[in-house]
Amino acid sequence: MAKDYYESLGVPRTATDDEIKKAYRKLAVKYHPDKNPGDKKAEEKFKEISRAYEVLSDSKKRAQYDQFGPELFEHGGASGAPGGGAGGFSGGAGGFGGFSDPRDLFSQIFGNAGGDGSFSFEDILGGTGRRRSARGRSGARTGQDLRSEIEIDFEDAVFGADKRLRIQRSGACTHCGGTGCEPGSSMKSCPTCGGQGQVISGNGFFQSAAPCPACGGAGRIPSNPCRTCGGQGKVPVTRDLQIHIPPGVNNGSRLRVAKEGEAGARGGAPGDLYVVIRIRPHDVFQREDQNVICDLPVDPVTAALGGIVDVPTVTGRTRMKIPAGTSDGTTLRIRGKGMPSLKGGARGDQLVRIRVETPVGLNARQKELLTELAGTFTGANLPKRTDFQKRAARFLK
Repeated sequence: MAKDYYESLGVPRTATDDEIKKAYRKLAVKYHPDKNPGDKKAEEKFKEISRAYEVLSDSKKRAQYDQFGPELFEHGGASGAPGGGAGGFSGGAGGFGGFSDPRDLFSQIFGNAGGDGSFSFEDILGGTGRRRSARGRSGARTGQDLRSEIEIDFEDAVFGADKRLRIQRSGACTHCGGTGCEPGSSMKSCPTCGGQGQVISGNGFFQSAAPCPACGGAGRIPSNPCRTCGGQGKVPVTRDLQIHIPPGVNNGSRLRVAKEGEAGARGGAPGDLYVVIRIRPHDVFQREDQNVICDLPVDPVTAALGGIVDVPTVTGRTRMKIPAGTSDGTTLRIRGKGMPSLKGGARGDQLVRIRVETPVGLNARQKELLTELAGTFTGANLPKRTDFQKRAARFLK
């Protein structure tokens, strides 16, 4: 039984042309043979969705298909269908509407990515536009980006700092200027791919193209390879860099250092270096977005009566009022004493979490005074305890 074309594309029979095209593009990318080399099921699925799209994207063929269904449509109007006979409908099972290969349909939908009559699945999905545009028939290619990490103190994240970073990467060969050719020589057509930059594999209905392993897809190789770099155009180098840490960076922030990545091939531009910031934990402060958090221990008397206390902040000591009756866990705010903004806005705040500390190691006199004090408390002095006792009264009998 012939497969229903709407089901093949995963769209309803009421789907618009745009919805059908969108569904085909998504499935074609998923099942394209270049992305699934050697996978027969993916190959058959690609042919199936290509056939479905070829029919449903054509208004006349779609009308015929909707009228007679997949069986009669694919058999050209046999079994008494109107317009019967093998030629009753346009586009039988092997037709593809003028396309000799489902790849032609794919290329028409996605465009001729190669620009020179060639087509490569990698051209559609692989790499960024910057890298593709940087790669021409001369073989020049932009180098790969690099990633490194640097560990800094909390204060460096607050005020900014300049740090030194040593990295190992490839650099352009100074002997050949990054071309890979011995001075005085030039490039020649790659004998492996005949200058096409790709090699074809596979037989029958589908063939797949891959970058040539000899020239890396450039189509050209040095006629006389550089004796220093062996024709690669790049050599290992050690770089000592000074990295500026801007105030306000967070853990995991990335800093881009232009052109400090891997060297490009055949004289191409180098990639970039991305430095990931790691901030060491601080023994006093914690960070929450742009706010700085500090836990402040206070004694029970200050918490009960209130008072003025010294508080450490990232910019130095400041004085803060503790309101009378402050409970453990209360958070007080000091405006403008947090982290600076990377975007130049206002600083965050410092959040001071009050930790009421229970006295330990009491002497006899202290115990006597506390016992005397406890005997004077009423329900009004301890409202939370009083409320709890009321709610839990039946469990305290």
